[in-house]
Amino acid sequence: MMFYALALFNVFVAAVAQMLLKKAAITPHKSIVREYLNPWVIGGYSLMVFSLVSNVYVLSQGVLLKELGTIEAASYLFVPALAFVCFKEKINLRKAAAIALILAGVVVFFWE
Repeated sequence: MMFYALALFNVFVAAVAQMLLKKAAITPHKSIVREYLNPWVIGGYSLMVFSLVSNVYVLSQGVLLKELGTIEAASYLFVPALAFVCFKEKINLRKAAAIALILAGVVVFFWE
């Protein structure tokens, strides 16, 4: 059960990394080099690498690939929630219904 929690944490870390990369994308830069070599980009990609290595570890500890893929669907919840908090992006009824439908599918698939 601990490795499933770690897999879910990895999904959250990857969602945070996406927020850092979006912050880098919307921030104006003075040069093309600074566009790719700045703390937001370096931090985002570092978190992505951490998530990748940690997911490989989780897989080596007995979590099945189909289960990890299902857990990764939690990003459909984490990314919009973090975007709402960090960037004040709107979550309308249609998006909320889509997220709920995806999560319901995850629950059905994971506990079959």
